[in-house]
Amino acid sequence: MNSSPDAPLVSVVVPNYNYAETLGPCLQAVQAQTYPRLEVIVADDCSTDRSVSIARAAGARVVSTRENSGQAVTRNLGAAHARGEFLFFVDSDLILDPEAVANAVSLLRSDPTIGAVCGVNDPEPLIPDRKIKEYRALQYHYWSLPDGDVPVLFSAMFAIRAATFAELGPFDPRLRWSEEFEYGHRITRRYRIFITTAVRGRHDPDATLGGMLRKLFHRGRVRVPLYAQVRQFASGFETGPRAMASVVALLGVVALALPAALGAVWLVVPAALLAGSVVADLGMYRFVAARRGVWFLGYYTAMHFLVNITIAAAVATGAGQWLVSRRFRRLYDDCPKPAPHPTNSSRLQEA
Repeated sequence: MNSSPDAPLVSVVVPNYNYAETLGPCLQAVQAQTYPRLEVIVADDCSTDRSVSIARAAGARVVSTRENSGQAVTRNLGAAHARGEFLFFVDSDLILDPEAVANAVSLLRSDPTIGAVCGVNDPEPLIPDRKIKEYRALQYHYWSLPDGDVPVLFSAMFAIRAATFAELGPFDPRLRWSEEFEYGHRITRRYRIFITTAVRGRHDPDATLGGMLRKLFHRGRVRVPLYAQVRQFASGFETGPRAMASVVALLGVVALALPAALGAVWLVVPAALLAGSVVADLGMYRFVAARRGVWFLGYYTAMHFLVNITIAAAVATGAGQWLVSRRFRRLYDDCPKPAPHPTNSSRLQEA
């Protein structure tokens, strides 16, 4: 990678906790970027594997938390040690396309109304050793499309001006499951979040069904208080039709009690509900069938049915918790507040 004194410095921040298997390829992909001026910071969250030695061997600067503290604290730590005009965050289980940093910086420099540029994961997993990874990679890729403004932050791979990060404040260290969701809401109060396939990477998703569903459940549950404040569906992952698909899937399971109690003729009710869940996201199933064929589509449909049920159960649980717990309702009330808004002229100079 050639240096260029005219290009602004970009600090690539790699938060990491026990991802020795993928950290090496992640850092190799960072080093292979076409963008000419980078510094690489691995923010390690007290890993117990070989992560730190791998990072140092790759030439990255390593900073470490005092105790295992979660993604929010780790990202904040990396940003605090960054010297660049732009910050590019990439998770340690993801490898970047060579043009990712250059394209993200170009977008930020071209439009001062964009607060953050998020990337899109490839539809194939980084390590294709589990079918569940193949499901998750396809689902995540499709739900990230198309290019455009989104109201949520895709935190595994995104770029932001250092000045904007300082203005908005750090990630909330109290939030273990929804720090990126809250931060995205903070960004969109002043700027746009733009997601684009021009910034791409290949991710290694959860390797087990239980791990994936547990993560989705907790994320869905703790987002409820912020949903209650915002009072709108997001584009991308949380559109109205997709939310309906989850609700209808859960109702379909509940409706299985009808034929058990009233006779087989009542099977039409859960069948109709389950069919409605599929129709709500029919484009996604067509996308999967076109890429992987009907045999994999059967597996994909079963996995996505479990995901829909999990998401609906998470939101229902969160809603119940919101009703009975004042502390839960106020979960986001004490999040960091943005600094006074800069003038339009200063924003243009920063860009």
